[in-house]
Amino acid sequence: MTGLWHQANKLAIQTPSSRNRAADFFRASSIIVVIVGHWLMAAPFIDSSGVFMGHILATASWTHWLTWGLQVMPIFFFVGGFSNGITWDAAHRDGRGYGTWLSARLQRLLYPVVILMIFWTALAVVAHRLGISSDAVKVGSQVALVPTWFLAIYSVIVILAPLARIAWKRWGSATIAILVCLSVGGDLLYFHLELKALGWANYLFVWLAVHQLGFAWLDRRYTSTNAILTWIIFGSLLLITMTQVGPWPISLVGVPGAEVSNTTPPHLPLLALAAVQFGVVLSLENRINRALINIKRWSFIIMLNGMIMTIFLWHSTVMMLAFGLAILTGGIGLYSAPLTGDWWVSRLVWIGVFSIALIPFVATFLRFEVSSLAGSKSPSSWRSVGGTGLMAGGLAVLAYGGIGDSNITGINVVAVSLFFAGAYLASIIRVPARLDA
Repeated sequence: MTGLWHQANKLAIQTPSSRNRAADFFRASSIIVVIVGHWLMAAPFIDSSGVFMGHILATASWTHWLTWGLQVMPIFFFVGGFSNGITWDAAHRDGRGYGTWLSARLQRLLYPVVILMIFWTALAVVAHRLGISSDAVKVGSQVALVPTWFLAIYSVIVILAPLARIAWKRWGSATIAILVCLSVGGDLLYFHLELKALGWANYLFVWLAVHQLGFAWLDRRYTSTNAILTWIIFGSLLLITMTQVGPWPISLVGVPGAEVSNTTPPHLPLLALAAVQFGVVLSLENRINRALINIKRWSFIIMLNGMIMTIFLWHSTVMMLAFGLAILTGGIGLYSAPLTGDWWVSRLVWIGVFSIALIPFVATFLRFEVSSLAGSKSPSSWRSVGGTGLMAGGLAVLAYGGIGDSNITGINVVAVSLFFAGAYLASIIRVPARLDA
């Protein structure tokens, strides 16, 4: 940790004054909020009937309102647009091609996921050999791997980012308007025309629209006080109206057992939320930038961003392993029913346990986030695009249904194979050349 702090402090001192430090702050803080939300909502408990994988959103409807503060993925996506815009503009100026840019963006994003997938593939195989039911492995791995859903769609958006940037420079806000209209069409297909399969196209339309907001931020659009207030007020009114009188639920994350989720696929309330969050981020931007002039604060943000993907990828795995160990050792800490007074106290303890248990995982796997293939030849554009597509497909299936399977291997062979084949094709992982004797 000392070495990481020293490196972060060195980078902090070298940071040019022109850097928008608020973007780094919001990237890290949005992920932290997601992690705390996951740790808070999962609520397994034990009673006389056995073990139940509880969830606070399924326990009490009033908790659905909490998701309005805990659903911060829109922030990550438009911060991603901000970052992708900066790096693509720089690559274009420097004469670096699409393939080189894409490979560099995907390496840092997806290489840590490969390590997580190796871990859960091996764990599922071992569990199968030990006679642990495939259903248990499926549930546990699905909870652990569900955070990767956003990487599946975000990696696709990274592929499209240069084209989206070009479109933004040519047509500006019209690109957002078009994507919003397409999202409206997606929801019409999903809710009113019973063409639900076509409505899943909103995974692309909604999140790409949010990603475009990052370009607006980068180019200093909508920064006036009136514009910021418009985003916040109009977005809030839309969000309230849609969730009160429309077919959309109040919860902005999936509720176990619910027929409709605002996130699977994403629906219009997420766009309304994105508008609110966009306005809030712009309203806080200058204040945060001033606060981060302080070298120690800025060093901390740099250090946190340097490990945030590792923290995010492993936080649910740590949670499920901790719960599993508690169940195997008599159910310690799991006898309080969700949302009772005792449960809230135990939840604080559990969050502390998860945080401490996460440390060795971060210490072990952080190297895969900061390592790179710098100096090696980038794959061709078609390999990067094709490989990323296969990885995204595999991740989507595993995030939705888990890795466990009742077949002879104990794993979902098709989804796992798609992921690793894609990783190889995109050169996220490479087979070393044979050494001559």
